Amino acid sequence: MNTTYIGVTPEQFREFTALEIEGPFQMLNLLKFKDKVEETGTSGSEAYAQYLQAVVPFFQASGASIVYHGKPLLGVIGPQNTLEWDKVLIVEYATKDNFLKMITAEGYPGNLRSRALEDSRLILCTSK
Repeated sequence: MNTTYIGVTPEQFREFTALEIEGPFQMLNLLKFKDKVEETGTSGSEAYAQYLQAVVPFFQASGASIVYHGKPLLGVIGPQNTLEWDKVLIVEYATKDNFLKMITAEGYPGNLRSRALEDSRLILCTSK
């Protein structure tokens, strides 16, 4: 059985909060959706779209913006005849503090993201 990843572990969260990040940074999201979300009967893709809609006010308040949002079509390098991810998303955050305030804010819809996903990766990136 393959290991899947939906949320951050306490160790990863501590490592992220301890990391010195000056100014803007990006998060690369690799997303694999559930075929069907049991709680709603919708597809994972539909459930993730609901998450994106619900997170807009949190993005606006924190100065975050979606830099890229797309669907993988073909693996040019890597295993043939397989695409691991249903969606690729890059979000830019103004500061680490803004990001932390956003994801810990009351009402942040992280549960909507989690229930839509079968597997995911969230990779911190900077242009420096």
